[in-house]
Amino acid sequence: MKRPVITVIAILAAGALIAGGAVAWSALTRKPLPLAEQCSATAGGHTTTVTIEQAVNAAIIAGVSVRRGLPPRAASIALATAYQESGIRNLNYGDADSLGLFQQRPSQGWGTKAQVMDPWYSSAKFYAALVKVKNWQTADINNVAQAVQRSAYSNAYRQHEQNARSLASSLTGQTPASFTCALRSVSAADPKGMASYLTKTYGGAITVSAPGPTPTQALTVTTTSTATAWSAAQFAVATAKRFGVASVAANGYSWTYAAWSQPSWKKDATATDATRVTITFAG
Repeated sequence: MKRPVITVIAILAAGALIAGGAVAWSALTRKPLPLAEQCSATAGGHTTTVTIEQAVNAAIIAGVSVRRGLPPRAASIALATAYQESGIRNLNYGDADSLGLFQQRPSQGWGTKAQVMDPWYSSAKFYAALVKVKNWQTADINNVAQAVQRSAYSNAYRQHEQNARSLASSLTGQTPASFTCALRSVSAADPKGMASYLTKTYGGAITVSAPGPTPTQALTVTTTSTATAWSAAQFAVATAKRFGVASVAANGYSWTYAAWSQPSWKKDATATDATRVTITFAG
């Protein structure tokens, strides 16, 4: 009886050694997990991290506030609201007939289904309601958001204030060189698409050069405000994956896409104009 038992034990021990060796070898040779594509805004000592989808939507929400000439606080309130209502995602579903970034209800006069699913329209409608709230520029952010939304959860917006402030400060241009994205890859160069998005978002607050004859022709954005220029620059970073952006230069700094890394803004002596943004595209 002893010999079979010893044999079994030896076999199990050998198997354990082989398995252990396989695990060790796997650990040594395993490729790292793919880089998580994400964007981050750092302002006021706080860093907020969002997905690429959230970044694009947040950039539109902030950009529309710039277009309307509203202070950054408006974007903070709008983003805190969108965080709570949809996770800054353009949802095609919700409670009752609620839809979109702000879960606006067509039955309550916010617009048609197609309209409230349009992030530019829904953002503009939110701001139109926001500016009618008494003392919205100084009152508690949660309470102002609640006055617009009239949610059953009246204090739910408060938990998103800090993240919303960081995003708003970066994406309205109040904190320069503060927004970046880590991307595995970018889409094919699409300067026409970028020009369309910029114009649709900022309207007359900026001028966008016509896209050139080649797919990688640079775009130039000009404005009269340094903050607006930075807003447009960081909007370009937020939408870099979608439009195949290679680099963005603004006010003495530049951001350059690099696969598998999270690039930071670096000083660039060639980007001397404080009200001009240059966007180049991947070849």
